[in-house]
Amino acid sequence: MDVSRRWARRALGVGLLALALFAPTRALAQAAPVQKMAWINLQTALHADPGYAPAEAAYNKEMKGYNDEIDKLQKQFDSTLAAYQQAAVVLSASAKQAKETELRNLQTKLQTKATQRERELVGPIEDRVRAVIDGIRAEKNLSLVFDVGAVIAADPNLDITPMVVQRLKGTGQ
Repeated sequence: MDVSRRWARRALGVGLLALALFAPTRALAQAAPVQKMAWINLQTALHADPGYAPAEAAYNKEMKGYNDEIDKLQKQFDSTLAAYQQAAVVLSASAKQAKETELRNLQTKLQTKATQRERELVGPIEDRVRAVIDGIRAEKNLSLVFDVGAVIAADPNLDITPMVVQRLKGTGQ
């Protein structure tokens, strides 16, 4: 369950947007209020949630069961692709388009099978983590919270990861 890549891409986009929005010019720096920011190691926070380990174990167990089905779909995709590649030269434009659509549909089915279940298991955990982060953001009057995956260098004093982990584990308010 590699959620960190998905979050890192989102965080990078948000980080670049934030840099564009909050990068002060000399004139703005004098008039604009100070923007408070913090960062978090989201992967650490997700793994600290008490529900993460059981969700990951369930996902891994279920994926073992899905492997046969996924293998069958992969073989179907491979054979359909091979047949298409052999016949592509003699197919009409509409037949090519129909085969390409069939291939895309098979590929999408392969990709969505595992992703959908992962989303079902991890979604509530991500929502809980996001709520804790947002609560801390509001408490500390922070404008932005970045994931460490999108940060090149940062002041360690701006790291709210320990606070988020503590709240997720229920040991602090």
